[in-house]
Amino acid sequence: MKRFDNKTVLVTGGNSGIGLATAQEFAKQGARVIITGRDQATLDAAKAQLGEKAIALRTDAGDIKASKELASTLTAQGITLDAVFFNAGVAKFAPLEAIDEEFWDQSFNVNVKGIFFAIQALTPLFNSGAAIVLNGSINAHIGMASSSVYAASKAALISFAKTLSAELLPRGVRVNVVSPGPVSTPLYGRLGMPAEQLNELAAGIQSQIPLKRFGTPDEVASAVVYLSSPESAFIVGTELIVDGGMSQL
Repeated sequence: MKRFDNKTVLVTGGNSGIGLATAQEFAKQGARVIITGRDQATLDAAKAQLGEKAIALRTDAGDIKASKELASTLTAQGITLDAVFFNAGVAKFAPLEAIDEEFWDQSFNVNVKGIFFAIQALTPLFNSGAAIVLNGSINAHIGMASSSVYAASKAALISFAKTLSAELLPRGVRVNVVSPGPVSTPLYGRLGMPAEQLNELAAGIQSQIPLKRFGTPDEVASAVVYLSSPESAFIVGTELIVDGGMSQL
């Protein structure tokens, strides 16, 4: 018997990168996996990889109304949840003088407000013993230039892991956060940089990682699945850092 047989797991932003790798690992462990995302084409492709039990739903992680509609859709189908990985987010970087209100609002609407109200909307669907894992970042701990807004939004999630655990534990629900360091995902290809500049950036980041390489989505997925599993039942309100030692050594 697999760890997640007869369990239902939701992964937001499960159509690519860390989200897809995590959804795949949950599926391997026997879970019925529900993924969300904004792009229908990548959702369809991800669903095909996850198998016939998988459910793919198009939704906007930063839209409170969309979160309520997601909860209503799952309720109408009689679906309850044993684990949720809130992975969907935006990673935007800019120096202080270049940041405007629109930049701020986009980061906080998706990375903070969207997650908070999604948890609120989905709370009635959590089974006793359910686990929530939030996708943080080591940027909340290091002083990386041009990351002030992004880092602040991820620091809020680390706080949520503690405060929301305090509120949800009476319902039998744990909240933890996994904070990746640099990971090889499609995100780096969306930074809008020429290939040469992107390679220079990657080399500079890699030199700061004690393991001298980027992490993989599968390595973060393993941490998320662990925090969602019965093996971590005594872990509450905790941050698990997966960064090759970048913020630790």
